[in-house]
Amino acid sequence: MIGWDAVEVSYEGRRALGPVTLAVGDGDWVGLIGPNGAGKSTMLKTAVGLVDHTGVVGLREEGPIAGHDIAWMPQRPAMPEQMGVADYVMLGRSPHIGYLGREGRRDREAVEVALAKLDLVAIAHRPLGTLSGGEAQRAVLARALAQGAPVLLLDEPTANLDIGHAIEVLEVIDELRLSERLTVVTAIHDLTLAGRFCQRLALLVDGVIMAEGAPSRVLVEETLRPHYGDSVRVIHDVEGPTVVPGRRRH
Repeated sequence: MIGWDAVEVSYEGRRALGPVTLAVGDGDWVGLIGPNGAGKSTMLKTAVGLVDHTGVVGLREEGPIAGHDIAWMPQRPAMPEQMGVADYVMLGRSPHIGYLGREGRRDREAVEVALAKLDLVAIAHRPLGTLSGGEAQRAVLARALAQGAPVLLLDEPTANLDIGHAIEVLEVIDELRLSERLTVVTAIHDLTLAGRFCQRLALLVDGVIMAEGAPSRVLVEETLRPHYGDSVRVIHDVEGPTVVPGRRRH
């Protein structure tokens, strides 16, 4: 569904990404992992035109149509505290409504469906500023779902959430992926959660994909230790790989 082909990004002559090549099929979930500054967010931003790049990012045989084919969830989305949840979710319909347009029946129906799927109907009229972290993340996901795009790009969707709410949000994403057949690409720091939810992982280091494949192949000590430290351990069980941080001995 979406692919990066020899994509490169440079800032003031310094290469920040690439060249990277990665293909993500219909209904797949690929997680971008790697140390801070590895290029995960930059890679996602190339797909929505937020950074200049060389190479090609496209959907199937065609390039992405901004706002229609790709729903973008940034790491720190703007959430006006006084805006109601339903009004915020309606912002996801902006590409369909157009400049100075007014929402119609299909837009309202899309918002109602998104609120229901994210279990937000009961708080649809609450101001965003009153939401918990988990509720706020669900509202952002509802806005993306209301857009009706087949591709969902998520930059750290579990940032600043406790482990319980992080799992809740990722489970919602997986349910939406399966029910709506969405293609999902996620930048995520928590390696264990990435391994439990994503079908494939791409490990970025200094802007280059160093390893790519199933979590059981990427989340191995020999691959992670050069980039995360020699104290990292990986435990494999029926649930998948668990990455355990260890203290460095002095």
